Amino acid sequence: MKIFEIMTRDVKLVSPDDTVESAAKRMGEIDAGALPVAENDRLVGMITDRDIAIRCVANGRGPATKVRDVMSEEVKYCFEEEDIEDVAENMGEQRLRRLPVLNDDKRLVGIVSLGDIAACEEVDASGEALRGISQPGGLHNQSGPAAQ
Repeated sequence: MKIFEIMTRDVKLVSPDDTVESAAKRMGEIDAGALPVAENDRLVGMITDRDIAIRCVANGRGPATKVRDVMSEEVKYCFEEEDIEDVAENMGEQRLRRLPVLNDDKRLVGIVSLGDIAACEEVDASGEALRGISQPGGLHNQSGPAAQ
């Protein structure tokens, strides 16, 4: 199967000049943790709930901060004609939960998530992607110095 068969086509976008507040509201409206950022009909970045928490709020920036100031500019993507198994493997290797989907002209035509892949009954690719995504990223300690 090809990615275009399972991707979400109705992708909500934000502009680099939108505020973080408006991006967060849109995420809430569509119950998503990430939004593609587009400018002049081109994908220029992604903003995630984590970008907002870490690059904006944790740094003392307010809701009027521009998306361009906190978005991730390096965007991984796939093409609509790629095989689901290949994309799932790539997502696992790169530890990604979602990817923008582009056509041959590099125009955004959709987004594919790990959930989309997992819901695909004809392909058993979600397990491999999930194993890669779920690999520990390093030593974590949320209990703080008092617990040591």
